[in-house]
Amino acid sequence: MKALVYHGPGRKAWEDVPDAAVQEPTDVVVRVDTTTICGTDLHILHGDVAAVTDGRILGHEAVGTVTAVGEAVKGFAAGDRVLVPAITKCGRCSYCQRGMPSHCQTVGGIGWIFGHLIDGTQAEFVRVPYADTSLYAVPEGVTDQQAIFLADALPTGYEVGVLAGEVRPGAAVAVVGAGAVGLAAILTTGLWGASRVIAIDSNKFRLEKALEFGATDAFEAGPGAVDDVLALTDGEQGVDVAIEAVGYPQTLLTAASLVRPGGTIANIGVHGVPVELPMQDMWIKNVRLTMGLVDTVSIPTLLKMVAGGRIPAEKMGTHSFTFDQIDEAYEVFGNAAAHAALKVVITPAPAP
Repeated sequence: MKALVYHGPGRKAWEDVPDAAVQEPTDVVVRVDTTTICGTDLHILHGDVAAVTDGRILGHEAVGTVTAVGEAVKGFAAGDRVLVPAITKCGRCSYCQRGMPSHCQTVGGIGWIFGHLIDGTQAEFVRVPYADTSLYAVPEGVTDQQAIFLADALPTGYEVGVLAGEVRPGAAVAVVGAGAVGLAAILTTGLWGASRVIAIDSNKFRLEKALEFGATDAFEAGPGAVDDVLALTDGEQGVDVAIEAVGYPQTLLTAASLVRPGGTIANIGVHGVPVELPMQDMWIKNVRLTMGLVDTVSIPTLLKMVAGGRIPAEKMGTHSFTFDQIDEAYEVFGNAAAHAALKVVITPAPAP
């Protein structure tokens, strides 16, 4: 089979590799029908994730068809259409039992193993460990382009942003960063009845998309953005929840300056450097700060919402490619602003 293989910082290749195969009784093999690229994949290619070594197949999101099943697998059979999420879980360890499969001890202490600790989904086939507790059946009527964004981006925006931030009916919410995960937060914030959802980004295309995805207001990042947002809130006190979805020190500081006394900062962004926060201000304002990895436990709920037409997940995909165009897909996604891109959709080439 062919797969996208990491060969050290800045180097990758679409090349022949050994076929994916069942190795444990709890495994299945999935033919990858649709995959995508995540910002984490870019971090890997920059050399920022030391655990990813030369020869690793990249990718941690897929929709596909089961082709082989281990003898202990009870919930899936060959031919089943499934969602392969970013998080793999045994379902039995102490962290899985407390609803934190992102730290599943059985699979290595972190649920994110595809394209990280084991071979990933940017391939024609992928081996999926602990299939019964990790895979999700894709309902009839949900397309691949809808389902693929439930593997990581939508659950991340929803769980780490909306749920961790405890968005409530009538809340005012600011989302700092309207990339794919920020837009996922905007899409799902409305499910909780927020009265105002304010997007802040430096890119006009993303701000337009934010309004299309359900934001009530959108402001270009800059010196006046904080004042613009505060002017929309009760008594200019700030928003109830500020969701940070970028991962830069300045964007987290912006989120901190937007939240009202007693409010919450929900940090989604992956930070690569330390951030110095104004703790003296946050303390006296009783501000709560949350952060963490996605657990993907919301996927069943999100699948129902997509199937019912409540979440137009397909809007997140702006560019489509085939596997033999995967280098071009990386170029577009890696330079998203220049290409007016959000997420890319990658599928096998049509049969001749």
